Amino acid sequence: MAETTDKWICREIMSLLKEFGVTAIVVSPGSRNAPLLVAAAKEECFRLVPVADERSAAFVALGLASVSDTPVPVVCTSGTAVLNYGPAVAEAFYRALPLIVISADRPYEWIDQDDSQTIHQHGVLNNFVKGSYDVDESATDADRWYANRMINDALTLAVSGRRGPVHINVRLDAPLGRMSDAAHPAPRKIATLCPREDLTVSDAREYGRRLASPRRVMIIAGFLAPSSRLNQALARLARLPNFVVLTETIANLHSQLFINRIDTTLSQMSDDERRELRPDVVITLGGALVSRHIKEYIRSLDNVEHWSVGHTHTTVDCFCHLSLRIEMRPEVFFAQLASAMQPHQASCDYSRRWELLARKAEATHQAYVAASPWSDMKAFATFMPMIPREANLQLSNGTPVRYAQLFATRNYHRCDCNRGVSGIDGCTSTAIGAALAYPGHTVLVTGDMSAQYDVGALAYASLAPRLRIIMMRNGGGAIFRFVESTRNLDILEQYFTHPRQFPARDIAKAYGLDYFEAANETALRAVFGKFMESPRAALLAVDTPAEESAAVLRGYFNRKSKYSNIKHQ
Repeated sequence: MAETTDKWICREIMSLLKEFGVTAIVVSPGSRNAPLLVAAAKEECFRLVPVADERSAAFVALGLASVSDTPVPVVCTSGTAVLNYGPAVAEAFYRALPLIVISADRPYEWIDQDDSQTIHQHGVLNNFVKGSYDVDESATDADRWYANRMINDALTLAVSGRRGPVHINVRLDAPLGRMSDAAHPAPRKIATLCPREDLTVSDAREYGRRLASPRRVMIIAGFLAPSSRLNQALARLARLPNFVVLTETIANLHSQLFINRIDTTLSQMSDDERRELRPDVVITLGGALVSRHIKEYIRSLDNVEHWSVGHTHTTVDCFCHLSLRIEMRPEVFFAQLASAMQPHQASCDYSRRWELLARKAEATHQAYVAASPWSDMKAFATFMPMIPREANLQLSNGTPVRYAQLFATRNYHRCDCNRGVSGIDGCTSTAIGAALAYPGHTVLVTGDMSAQYDVGALAYASLAPRLRIIMMRNGGGAIFRFVESTRNLDILEQYFTHPRQFPARDIAKAYGLDYFEAANETALRAVFGKFMESPRAALLAVDTPAEESAAVLRGYFNRKSKYSNIKHQ
């Protein structure tokens, strides 16, 4: 038996993580958590990912969890270390990702006693976790029974129902480095049997009857993990004459029958079309929507039913019309609904009219982009079609995810963004974690402000040699030059944007990334292939003019008057 820590509680935690299918653990160095790291390192089934900065570490674990679809622990030392997990834990909560936070702590009697690295850690993440647990070294049999039960409860809670993060705080006393060669007994794993979750035949038929033509039904999909079953079910519904399916880029849903450019399409609508194409029933699935246009449109309507499908942690009434919560997995509900829909009871051209609007919007989109000068929009129009279909696309918050709504219409392997709480912090770290879970290319599209916020994450980019980072170097804070609330402020450039050029070349060299840059369309097309073929992680800086980019984007959403007579198929 190889030597490991003599701390029983640390060995028990790692043994149970193994039983619950954990394969990767993100760890940060420290003294108080040394026994946890020793116990993890002695389990050969774990891949340990060392990340010194705890804020980056938590986002790396988040990216790993999102792409691997498995629980991922993140382990830190005592004191303020666990506070640095806060942003990623909040994101994991709202994206329903099973992050297992394990923080080492001092014995309870030393808290508030002017001993180093002692704060009140238990419960510090309560607003953003499904459960908080406090365990210690477990001296007696009763203590060990209790600790085993608590760890089982934490790991089960993380992966059951609406999944999400949990926090296990582990109190450890000195000495911390003592080893033992005693065999650790197999831990008790408390199994959980989850009953089937589906509709009865009669309920499915009733919902089908309530949505039958001529009732006009709009399905709107926010961020989701890819699901072929869900994709097929929604495609069946989209063939019905009274259904229209609108999908965001990060919904990971693809069909010629879907409207996958929501903002492009809605910005083309006339006032008459907004009235005539109003739905009777809106059905939503997935997480928070990026599109401001669709939220404002549905909120502006009267007498609309809103059905929410999926496990939610509370009553989510984003459109102010919520009438029905359907607490079940979307792929199950929509598959049953598609099978239950009867032949339409009356003729309806709702789907056809939305299709014609989408075609017209696509025609004006192509005309506007073709006529646009070099800008963020022209850059996105150039490189988005060049990203390989097999790639995982990661988008930072701010303008990149919004531009992707207009251009990321290819069937990429998957597309993700931290839209749980929509922060710019941790986007690079998340992409690194996602790249660790995927053998193909992971392409992060980010802004220079987001990149600067998480620049320390580049120290770990070498962990993922197939990571590619496209950084829009547009003067920092491009979103603030676009949105109405800030774009006209006389203090905009002083306090909201960071026009100083991001030193991408020097930073890439310092962290060992291959570096490329482009300042016009010709250069971007010439360099992109070399960028993707790089043998190690690579950074491509795309230089665009700040003010002109904001003006081009504003003009895009007012293009319908300029191209009112354009022909389309």
